Amino acid sequence: MSIGKSVKRVDAFEKVTGRAQYTDDIPLNDVLVAKVLHSTIANGLVKEIDIKEASKLPGVVKIVTCFDVPDVTFPTSGHPLSLDIHHADIADRKLLNRRVRYYGDDIAAVIAKDDVTASRALNLIKVEYEEYKPLMSIDASLEEGSRPIHDNFPDNILTHSNYQIGDYEEAIKEEGLISFEGEYITPMVKHCHMEAPISYAYAESGRMVVVTSTQIPHIIRRIVGQALGIGWGKVRIVKPYIGGGFGDKQDALYEPLNAYLSKSVGGRCVKLDITREESFVNTRVRHAMKIKIKSYVRPNGRFVARKIEVYGNKGAYASHGHSITSKAGNACKQIYNDEKAIKGDMYSVFTNMPVAGAMRAYGIPQITFALESHIDEIARGLNLDLIEIRKLNMMKPDFEDNGIKCYSYGLEKCIEAGKEYIDWDNKIEEYKNQTGPMRKGVGMAIFSYATGVYPILLETASCRIVLNQDGTVQLQMGATEIGQGADTIFCQMVAEVLDIPTKNVHIISNQDTDVTPYDSGAYASRQSYVSGMAAKKAALLLKEKIIKHANFMLKLPLGNIDLKDSMIINKENGDILASLEEVATHAFYNTEKSVHITADITNQCKSNTFSFGVCFADVEVDMAIGKIKVNRVINVHDCGKVLNPDLAAAQVHGGMSMSLGYGLSEQLLFNEKTGKPLNNNLLDYKLPTVMDTPHLEAQFVDTYDVSGPFGNKALGEPPAIPVAPAVRNAVYHATGVNFNTLPLTPQRLVERFIKENLI
Repeated sequence: MSIGKSVKRVDAFEKVTGRAQYTDDIPLNDVLVAKVLHSTIANGLVKEIDIKEASKLPGVVKIVTCFDVPDVTFPTSGHPLSLDIHHADIADRKLLNRRVRYYGDDIAAVIAKDDVTASRALNLIKVEYEEYKPLMSIDASLEEGSRPIHDNFPDNILTHSNYQIGDYEEAIKEEGLISFEGEYITPMVKHCHMEAPISYAYAESGRMVVVTSTQIPHIIRRIVGQALGIGWGKVRIVKPYIGGGFGDKQDALYEPLNAYLSKSVGGRCVKLDITREESFVNTRVRHAMKIKIKSYVRPNGRFVARKIEVYGNKGAYASHGHSITSKAGNACKQIYNDEKAIKGDMYSVFTNMPVAGAMRAYGIPQITFALESHIDEIARGLNLDLIEIRKLNMMKPDFEDNGIKCYSYGLEKCIEAGKEYIDWDNKIEEYKNQTGPMRKGVGMAIFSYATGVYPILLETASCRIVLNQDGTVQLQMGATEIGQGADTIFCQMVAEVLDIPTKNVHIISNQDTDVTPYDSGAYASRQSYVSGMAAKKAALLLKEKIIKHANFMLKLPLGNIDLKDSMIINKENGDILASLEEVATHAFYNTEKSVHITADITNQCKSNTFSFGVCFADVEVDMAIGKIKVNRVINVHDCGKVLNPDLAAAQVHGGMSMSLGYGLSEQLLFNEKTGKPLNNNLLDYKLPTVMDTPHLEAQFVDTYDVSGPFGNKALGEPPAIPVAPAVRNAVYHATGVNFNTLPLTPQRLVERFIKENLI
């Protein structure tokens, strides 16, 4: 049995020994180097680009400007293609842009014989702009008279959507209701994965090949075809080992441009890598959001009606469109349920900021910060127990919304486990009525998270398994391993069904769209749930075919044998009749009926379910300098059946670390007048280090979800959701000061403490 065990990662040896080949490790001959010229204004128009001096530099092969590329727009979002034009991703990107929409927009590219020459050439290019006033905030973009960032969105609103359940205006007329209002601000932050986006592009046999660090190889194939105006079959995408993504690489970043650059030099191999500084602003960021909540509650804390407004800072281009802001707004009616009514309005707003796209948990960290801050304010305003008010209002079993159903439910057990670990009741009492410069507090936050993207988008994944002559199997998944351990889980799933050792499942970790079965990619915590079901179905089909051939080989009636522990056994008495290796060898080489036993399955997933969890935090605040020390913190997750405890804990630790940074220190900063980034490097950005990170406690409540292939549901993204609001609520408990803006930096805390006359 493999499921539920801490099987060693299948890629562990290659990675820890340095043998794993990432994109930059792959040896290719005669490689040219490309570098991108970025705009030095945030909003405007390129009037002229002078490349004369740069072109004369020895070693420069070609310079391509925004005036040279085809006038073709294409989408970049890593979503499956929608055949419904009303739900199609927005095609608003060009390979290079004459209309500049953020500081750093791509306006030209140099192809040279080496990196140094390409960099020198960039410095010799002269650009003349027509400059417009930068719109660096949601409010500035929405201000009447603001210049449209995109002509076809004159009010700078990409999309406005809304919903209403129940009659809100009637519900708030109930006598005795108490209203609470709050506005919450979350920052623009960066993924900071280890490997920057990098690609090689070259022509081979009349086709374009792109070797790239991406989460979505099959979708990249389609987008490159769209951008270059060529058939998708003329594009091949190869994804080697990848050094993280967290959603940043769920977009077509520089693959289309690099393919075009290669094409412009006759199909020669072109390498396009970007610096860490570029990756901060020229790929994707997490949406900054402004969220307004108004709640009407009874004195016992029961939500009767709520109104939510969510404004997402889209940045310069559409990327994932309205989906992230919309998901945040819709989540309001999921984790907490109102007795009578709820209404939501969601706005995705263009600004002259870096492009916001997918980042771990897809809008839910932002809305959870707002919801969990708001409910703490209500509880303290009504003098109610912080946990009991949540239990009174939170999602219950069998809840259903937008086609997503709560099939399994461990949230209350998660709360009890976290409460016990943090010693909640005693700490609440101990930290009462504090004075002095050092104050302590405890806080908590709960969340729910859907598994995959059904029914909003297509969920489809394929798996291919081939039986080898020695009784082992080759496993091919279109799903991408990006560091999360997916390949190991798929091997465990196949081993579980076939009842063979996990070591006998040989997975092909690198995806190649020429040979790898289709999968949408690594996002939405979908792979063990959606792609995992494909693996399970393929393994079941392979097992059926193995037993069928064993029947033929042994001349036994159908139904009398089974596959167990790599052996063909008699079902009735358990006697071993043959080894799997013997059956496999016979299948290949017998002269009567040779057959290569394979299974190739597509799983179209038409279900979705909710994962749950909670974070408890115990903090200490130095009032004089605004420093927050996290003494203890725990995440407890209901992710259904835990498939691999060690891998699950690793996922939680990583997510908790990201959420700590989100809550305490991380924020991309810009010059408000020019749009120039101020801290787009790892020194100034203030990513937490190991010295800033406390012990991260991860626990699980084991449930079984009937919709998952092995009772499992989402875990990849959920750990990044609850820590920031839990720490915020702990600071609120410690100081009595209500902070509604992230991150909780020392400067922000001290300024507020001074304003409140606390120091």
